[in-house]
Amino acid sequence: MIITIRQNASSDERAHLMALLCRITGSQSPIAATQIDGREVIALDQQRVDSQAQAMLQQEHAVERLHAIKVAYQLVSRAFKSAPTRIVVGEGHDCEQVIIGGAEASPVIIAGPCAVESREQLLSTACAVKKAGAQILRGGAFKPRTSPYQFQGLGIEGLHLLAEARQITGLPVITEVMESAMVDAVAEHADILQIGSRNMQNFPLLQAAGRNSLKRPVMLKRGLSSTIDEWLLAAEYIVAAGNPNVMLCERGIRSYDPQTRNVLDLSCVPLLQQLTHLPIIVDPSHATGKRELVPTMSRASIAAGADGLIIETHEDPDTALCDGRQSITPEQLRHIVHSTRTLARLLQEEQAMLTVA
Repeated sequence: MIITIRQNASSDERAHLMALLCRITGSQSPIAATQIDGREVIALDQQRVDSQAQAMLQQEHAVERLHAIKVAYQLVSRAFKSAPTRIVVGEGHDCEQVIIGGAEASPVIIAGPCAVESREQLLSTACAVKKAGAQILRGGAFKPRTSPYQFQGLGIEGLHLLAEARQITGLPVITEVMESAMVDAVAEHADILQIGSRNMQNFPLLQAAGRNSLKRPVMLKRGLSSTIDEWLLAAEYIVAAGNPNVMLCERGIRSYDPQTRNVLDLSCVPLLQQLTHLPIIVDPSHATGKRELVPTMSRASIAAGADGLIIETHEDPDTALCDGRQSITPEQLRHIVHSTRTLARLLQEEQAMLTVA
């Protein structure tokens, strides 16, 4: 159940409502409200709100509306919000602002190296991906690796380099955060917080990203073997904690076939568009693990309706310290940007013609 709070409710009316909610739910900690589209809302477990509790809530002066939602992921569901969410990236930093999601937005291209390796490497690649047409720069300062002996990233130094790259290129920056204690530090330097596949159900991290004081948008990658419901519930953690600016990233799910790194589940894109209002990004690099497959799967992702792509790009992929096999060159990125934007424009024109007909 979702409670919408009246915009002109007094502080006493709000306090009375919160006290009632604590009694209904048995919560020992304060109930938190979330801002969505300028309105304060509170989500509760429907099973814990019986008919008597609903009647009490209906009579609260601070309550504007009670909305029963049948799915567990309430705040991110289409049943709660029918219009697609529009996220503005780059606010608070001196850089170009980029819109992700929404009916009128064009697909966004996020590109850059898997890992920040050095100042020279990052700045050179950042300038190259901007010239190729990308709108957001990616780069890992902290890198979760399967082996403890592999390159783990430059850490805080990498964050400083990403901030410098943004200052030089004007591109907003996305980078991964791996632990709750680092959320504020990463949010200070980055424009989007990325939560990686291995941390999709790291619930303290999800809540910390939801509570980050700067309200940086969050890109939540799908877990290695996660169902769509598990993925949406992970997003619900972030939104329920107070941050509505969440985008989902399909990066492939694990299978038994070693020919590709993962299986890119593009059927989830139109399905998610029915289930949630959150923007959907596709990562063809991690999904395929092979750079020669990235262009085709990039076009397929846009054809499926994705709001954007995140693509690993390196000026010399064969020497990359991380995931060079799946990284493309800036020149290959330029061709992908051109072809995907052409495809998106054609699909928009076709949709407009169907709407008129």
